Amino acid sequence: MEHLFAPWRYAYVSNPDSTGGCIFCASAHGEGESLTLVRGERSFALLNRFPYTSGHTMVAPYAHVGDFAQLDGPTLADMMQLVQRIVRALQETYQAHGFNIGLNLGEAAGAGITDHLHVHVVPRWRGDTNFMTVNAGVRVVPEDLAQTCLKLRTALGEHGA
Repeated sequence: MEHLFAPWRYAYVSNPDSTGGCIFCASAHGEGESLTLVRGERSFALLNRFPYTSGHTMVAPYAHVGDFAQLDGPTLADMMQLVQRIVRALQETYQAHGFNIGLNLGEAAGAGITDHLHVHVVPRWRGDTNFMTVNAGVRVVPEDLAQTCLKLRTALGEHGA
């Protein structure tokens, strides 16, 4: 039997609620180890710490809002413009063949964090198997998050968001 090691996932599987607060609010305020890629006027983008693929990014409003209907038009527009920038950066950096872009609204819809909306931007490649569970819910991501963060900040023209 072959073994796949993903030690960075241990923090998630051993204690998924260890953040002690909203990860999006913490990132919005520059607290903790930041994987923030870029900041907009009303929203920001950060790498998913537990990605499906290299470059899996989330775009969230600065406002701590869990109800989609509560987001105002300017915030929605800012988020979608940021999603568009992220898609361009991922195309440039990783030559993705396609993308899954979406929100999981509520626990029943698969949201792991229900009280702060966020849009997932997941790059995809023809023939990839990253949505297929490999072993015990672990997926293999071939690049370290710090390297992904550096590449995408460069593509976005950011140097330490």
